[in-house]
Amino acid sequence: MAFRWRSFALAMLIGLLSVADGARAAAPQVPVLWDAKERLPKPDLSALPRLRFLTTTDFPPFNFLDGSGKLSGFHIDLARAICAELGIVEKCQIQALPWNELEGALQKGEGEAIIAGIAATPESRAIYAFSRSYLQFPARFIMRKSKALTEPVFDKLHGKRVGVVAGSAHERMLRDYFNTVQIVPFDRPEDLYADLRASKVDAAFGDGMRLAFWLGGSDAAGCCRFAGGPYLAPEYLGSGMAIATRVDNPALAAALDYALQEISMKGTFAEFYLRYFPVSFF
Repeated sequence: MAFRWRSFALAMLIGLLSVADGARAAAPQVPVLWDAKERLPKPDLSALPRLRFLTTTDFPPFNFLDGSGKLSGFHIDLARAICAELGIVEKCQIQALPWNELEGALQKGEGEAIIAGIAATPESRAIYAFSRSYLQFPARFIMRKSKALTEPVFDKLHGKRVGVVAGSAHERMLRDYFNTVQIVPFDRPEDLYADLRASKVDAAFGDGMRLAFWLGGSDAAGCCRFAGGPYLAPEYLGSGMAIATRVDNPALAAALDYALQEISMKGTFAEFYLRYFPVSFF
């Protein structure tokens, strides 16, 4: 009975993000985290003198320096789109700093928002006000193409050898929600991928984004694809990407929510997502 309840809970984790394999093959899936029926109020930012986004240069594909030394990435495009939606392009700036200087710069008023992947946790919420999440990172299985399973995979994985990085949140999630598999822990992802290519394990389980980059790279050599999922589990994997503002500035966080929803509904977010993640991890 416990296994069945866990299987039911996992189905709930998949939720509306789960799609049929036929649809997945037809077009890359883009995450939609906004309720189209909820209309957020458009903020009035006419009194805002400036909106400076703070980020870093060492978190590709989100924020990095391109070959010409220009600040680029998913977050850079997203910040500019936010400014356009809020009608404050002329007031917007983006500045890159070392990671350990971001918090101090925000608190000193040297920036108004941090778009650099700060996790929204109970501890960080004491320091920052956060926008809603605009991107989450599901757990995924990958398998060799000839053996890849479709949903529901819970019973189909019974007894299968599934590799996962030892000590990771994904290992804990795998043990709790897919506890009929044979779990094979690996110290290094590279070793896990090598054993999957060699069919020494039946599947690998881990962070969908990292697995997507591996699937799209030369090392995978087209061997494998996603199987089942995606699986969202905030209690294991966190609540995803959000923009941080000062804790005493929730109005700016709410304004960012409006812009992020508009960007999603108009398809701009999908354009950015597919540009930087050509192998969708959803």
